[in-house]
Amino acid sequence: MQIIKSVFIIALLFSPVFIIAQTTYLPDWSKEYKLVNRLEIKFGNNTDINFSGIKPYSRRDIVREAEFIDSAFGGNATNPRVSGVYLTDVDKYNLHSLLMNNSEWVSGEKESFLSKKPILKSFYITKPNLLEVNVKDFFLAVNPVISFQVGKESDRDETLFLNKRGVTARGMIAHRIGFSTTITDNQERPPSFVRDYVQKNNALPGEGFIKGFQKTGYDYFNGSGYLTFNVAKYVDVQFGYDKNFIGDGYRSLFLDDFGNNYLFLKLNTKIWKLNYQNLFMELMPQITKRKLDDVGDLLLDRKYATMHHLSMDITRWLNVGLFEAVVFGRTNHFDFQYLNPIIFLRHIEGTVGSPDNALAGFDFKANVAKRFQFYGQFILDEFHAKQIFKNNGSFANKYGYQLGVKYVDAFTVKNLDLQVETNRVRPFTYSHYDSVANYTHYKQPLAHPLGANFQEYVGIVKYQPLPKVRFDARIIYYYKGLDSLKINMGGNIFRDYSVRPRDFGYFVGGGDRIDVVNASATLGYEFRENLFIEGNMIFRKQTGLKNINVFNIGLRWNAGRKDYSF
Repeated sequence: MQIIKSVFIIALLFSPVFIIAQTTYLPDWSKEYKLVNRLEIKFGNNTDINFSGIKPYSRRDIVREAEFIDSAFGGNATNPRVSGVYLTDVDKYNLHSLLMNNSEWVSGEKESFLSKKPILKSFYITKPNLLEVNVKDFFLAVNPVISFQVGKESDRDETLFLNKRGVTARGMIAHRIGFSTTITDNQERPPSFVRDYVQKNNALPGEGFIKGFQKTGYDYFNGSGYLTFNVAKYVDVQFGYDKNFIGDGYRSLFLDDFGNNYLFLKLNTKIWKLNYQNLFMELMPQITKRKLDDVGDLLLDRKYATMHHLSMDITRWLNVGLFEAVVFGRTNHFDFQYLNPIIFLRHIEGTVGSPDNALAGFDFKANVAKRFQFYGQFILDEFHAKQIFKNNGSFANKYGYQLGVKYVDAFTVKNLDLQVETNRVRPFTYSHYDSVANYTHYKQPLAHPLGANFQEYVGIVKYQPLPKVRFDARIIYYYKGLDSLKINMGGNIFRDYSVRPRDFGYFVGGGDRIDVVNASATLGYEFRENLFIEGNMIFRKQTGLKNINVFNIGLRWNAGRKDYSF
């Protein structure tokens, strides 16, 4: 992606004149996400966290809001100046933990962040970080990344396991340049339904290049890293290799973090009541296993995408957004016209002959009664208005929607949060007649992991009865239409949509329908900062297959929990 790299270098050369203060971002496993979401719903005001649909979160922004809240409540559960809002003891504990884990941006007292007994007087001087350097013009935090997990699946003799070891580091230089990097070495033997997914798609969810390990397991590296800086007071720039997420739901129909990392350049402009994000991405088209086996080492092809998302606080409780994206159908060639950050991408796509995969959408989020958040997305790939009203199942009506609600301190039970969500995507959405331009990356969907031609319902329970004890449960039910007798029914977004048996009669679930229930529950204890000891159970039922029961235990340190949510 030479043009994106060139733009980044040019911006970096000129940026010192304009830089105000850079920021790094929370990794996707961070426990802070839950707290930020609770605070956003409870306060419901026009604040930085009202733009929480853009992930990952800026450490600078969340500390700014956390310090304001911490100061406003001053250790009390309520504040008469903030009507109807209260903080539980667990909220206050989590608020302090948030500040401690992002101390480079904390302006207030930091003595409570210090360890009572540092190791060798140099390690764990502060509670969260193995090594922390905080001197004039330089901050550095280095931590181990460890996750060990063992488990058992019903009707299977092999032991399931996950073995992750690595290191993560973040820092900033002279308040001008920020950086973050994480590298891990992994060996994994997942449940059988995950192995079936790998064999079918030649891809392990969330990962890139994989190798076999002990016949039924996988061995892989996972790396991410980026640089950040500001080109103006309100504009953050991030260049790196990682994931992004757009939306307020458990899933996203715009851009999900289910798949592998990718190279990107991101500009995020936050001013007044507006937040505008530009993403320029280098992606991988699907690669057949046979090609890799036959050729061996080779330079893989590339494809590209540009995404824009503009959101605005219409009121103190209502935020709405507009989304557009285009995936370029020209292998190893970036179209310079898509670099324009403020033009409608569909217009550009039309002027070059409409060869690419363009999508548009809108989303909303409403915080109500300091307890509820209602949210949703609508994604439009293509449509014929006349055919929609005829309801004849035209293949060209390619769209999907999401609706959901979150309920914090549900039924007056402190620290009990509930979420319900539904996602529905019509056949052929995200697909394209050019296999390079489908809405995918490294053999995995860029948006919802189920692709298209499905209806899904999600229920989530999050309960933190004590500061160090967390319980999470999730149940997913969906039905999806698969290709019937190898005939394209619109569920496989990697297939050419022009190769189909007819033009009409495509409805959600059509084809070879499967019904799936995937339920899980996790009980965890935070032994020390960011070190969790956990037990997890998974139950999965799919039409025509044996039920799967999985139980595992393990620990994770500065690492996320592996989530098999499909």
